[in-house]
Amino acid sequence: MSGRYLGVLLAGALTLAAAPVFAAALDAPTVTRLASGHGKITLQVTAGPSGAPSGFAVYWMKASDYTDYGDMWPENEAYPGLGWAHFTGVPTLNTFGGSNFVLGAGESVIVEVGDLADESGLTTNSPGELDYSATYNTDYVFCTFAIGSASGTRSTFSLNAAGTTLLSQNCTFTQGFWKNHPAAWPVANLTLGTVNYTQAQLLSILGEPVSGNGLVSLAHQLIAAKLNILNGADGTVVNATIAAADAQIGALVCPPVGAGFLSPGSTASETQTLDDWNNGITGPGHCAGTATHPSTWGAVKSLYR
Repeated sequence: MSGRYLGVLLAGALTLAAAPVFAAALDAPTVTRLASGHGKITLQVTAGPSGAPSGFAVYWMKASDYTDYGDMWPENEAYPGLGWAHFTGVPTLNTFGGSNFVLGAGESVIVEVGDLADESGLTTNSPGELDYSATYNTDYVFCTFAIGSASGTRSTFSLNAAGTTLLSQNCTFTQGFWKNHPAAWPVANLTLGTVNYTQAQLLSILGEPVSGNGLVSLAHQLIAAKLNILNGADGTVVNATIAAADAQIGALVCPPVGAGFLSPGSTASETQTLDDWNNGITGPGHCAGTATHPSTWGAVKSLYR
C-alpha cells in the first residue's frame, strides 16, 4: 500500500476517534397525583429504567392555561403561568415519601407542589401555595422529566397528571355526590376498618348494590363521611360513630373488592347516624351546591377523546 493511501486511512481513523459521543436520552419518569388539599397537591414521581441521576423537574399549569397553550408544555420556563421546580438534592421537610430526589431505576419519591417554601434540595419559581378560588376548585395539570447529566440527556416529558385544589368547606356532601364527582376527592385512598382501598376500589364499592349486606350500606356512608371530613367538614358529632364503624368492619373486605358480610341489623344504627350527618340533618349541614368549574374548550374536547 502506498504511503499516500496509508495517510488517508490514518487520517480517517483519527477523524472517527475524535467524533463526539452523545449520551442517550434518559427515560421519562411517571407522575401520579396522590392527594389534593386546599393549596397544595401531593404527587408521586417514579423514575424510569435509566433513573434520574441528576434529579427531576416538575412542571405545572392551570388546566385553562395549559389548554390555551395548545395542550402542550412550554420549553421556556419563563412562560407566563408555568410553575416549575427542579428537585436535585435531599429533602428535609417532607421525607415520608423518599430520602433523596436523585432516583435510581424504578425509585419513587413524594413531592408536595404548593408546599415547597421550606423544602430543601430544590429550586422553584413557585414556592407558595397553589391558587384556589373562593367559589370553585382550581384544576391543574402536571408533568415531570429527568434532568440531563453526563449519564444521559434530558428525558422527554412524562404523561400528564391532573389535580384540583380543594375549597375546604365546613359542610357535607352525600355518598351520591362523592360517587359521581371523583375529581373532587381530597385523597386518592381511604381505610375502612383496617383495610386500605384505592379510589378506584372505593368507587366500585359506592357502585355496589346493598343486596342485604350491611357491610356495603355502612361502607357507603363511611366513605362519604371520611371524605367530607377530609374536605373540611367538622366531624365532632360523628367521630365516635366513625371509630365504631371501623372497629365493626375490622379486616372484612367490602364487596365487590372482597366478600365481607355484616347483617343489616348489626350496622343499621351506625349507617343511619352517618347518613343523617352526610345529608346535613345533623352536623354542620349540607353544602349549598356542587362546586362548579368554568368550561374550557380543552374540557369539551376531552369528552370526545
